[in-house]
Amino acid sequence: MEHLYAVIMAGGGGTRLWPLSRRSRPKQMMAISGDKTLFQIAVERLNGILNPDQIYIVTVEEQAKELSRQKPEIPWKNFLLEPMPRGTASVVALAAQAIQLRDPEAVMVVLTADHFIKNVPHFHHLIKCGKKVANDGYLVTMGIEPQYPATGYGYIQRGDRLDEFDGLPYYRVLKFKEKPNEDLAREFMERGDHDWNSGMFFWRVDRILEEISTHMPELFKIIDLIQKAWLTDRRQEVLLENWPKIVPETIDYGIMEKASRVACIPARNLGWNDVGSWESLFDVLPADENGNISLADDVFIEDTTDSLIVSENPSGKFIAAIGLNDIVVVDTPDALLVCKKTDTQKVKLIVDFLKKQGNQQLL
Repeated sequence: MEHLYAVIMAGGGGTRLWPLSRRSRPKQMMAISGDKTLFQIAVERLNGILNPDQIYIVTVEEQAKELSRQKPEIPWKNFLLEPMPRGTASVVALAAQAIQLRDPEAVMVVLTADHFIKNVPHFHHLIKCGKKVANDGYLVTMGIEPQYPATGYGYIQRGDRLDEFDGLPYYRVLKFKEKPNEDLAREFMERGDHDWNSGMFFWRVDRILEEISTHMPELFKIIDLIQKAWLTDRRQEVLLENWPKIVPETIDYGIMEKASRVACIPARNLGWNDVGSWESLFDVLPADENGNISLADDVFIEDTTDSLIVSENPSGKFIAAIGLNDIVVVDTPDALLVCKKTDTQKVKLIVDFLKKQGNQQLL
């Protein structure tokens, strides 16, 4: 598609699937299902709608070489390296300025490297619709139809229907809402006008830079300096000098919650999951007749239901699970996680503890 570019955010720290996922190997580099990593799947999901040269990857230096090795067809010049993480607003701004220099008429679709999407043809349909709405001057977000009263996602409240494109309706966004408690999430579902915030966006590069100039002027000043040096031999010098000055912020809070022309395209039947916890794998991977998922070579399971057993242990350790229900077990050479399926979001507490202890080996 002409004037369309994908920006895949792939610089995550890799803690939500601890202990399998680590800083040195975040979840986008892991093969959750089959022999392809989530990053490889994210890139290949764009086959047929974009050429590799139209795909940009924003990541950090320590991950870039491995990501490039996994998808060598993406030109190295399309890897945009953050000197240090500064939030998704800075990621978007960095990519927008680089793409604008290449194509002033460009539309960006912002994606992440760790989403799971089953219905790829529908995903392509949504991208075509998003490009059209973005060309009309809107900042566009893709909303996911809630499947249950989730407390781990932000929500988007839809307003009036604006129009439709090729059978897909799109709506004005009334409000972005933070992660709710369960009662409020249930209310959102019952109202029928709220979607999960997928973190996937569309916009023209000139429009998003205009909004950054208005709502995040300090970030815009830095990005403007970087853009002026981008095509010169001073690019790296200017980037390293100014990037640490950026105040970390998300694109949701920094721009989307404040901009006026914001539209939402509800994504129905997309089969989307952000693989945000061990529990989320139950929505992604096939289970046996008892609801169990085993990602282990040598395991014995008896009188166990709705549980997950994961092993990445080169010693070939034998694992036996008896009488478990709704339990997650993840075994690695240097760490073992055992928790209730419903408590897997609390893995972040373990990571916080390890950070306080200064235990870099387990991070």
